[in-house]
Amino acid sequence: MKTMTCRQLGGACEQEFQAISFEEIGEMSKQHAIQMLKKNDADHLAAMDHMLQLIETPGAMAQWCKDKRQEFTALPED
Repeated sequence: MKTMTCRQLGGACEQEFQAISFEEIGEMSKQHAIQMLKKNDADHLAAMDHMLQLIETPGAMAQWCKDKRQEFTALPED
């Protein structure tokens, strides 16, 4: 198991997610973002806007995912 926070994954808070794989932790982060969107959380909405900008910039989201995957891989096991 490895741990990353919402902020480490592009979000806006220190909510921790623990997972075995990067894909699993990404899904946890996504579900958290959906919950924050439903709550209209201003900080998370701003973080989501930033992520949308990455999506719209050619290659930026792929590079972001690559960097985050490497960060996850480099983390020590909990």
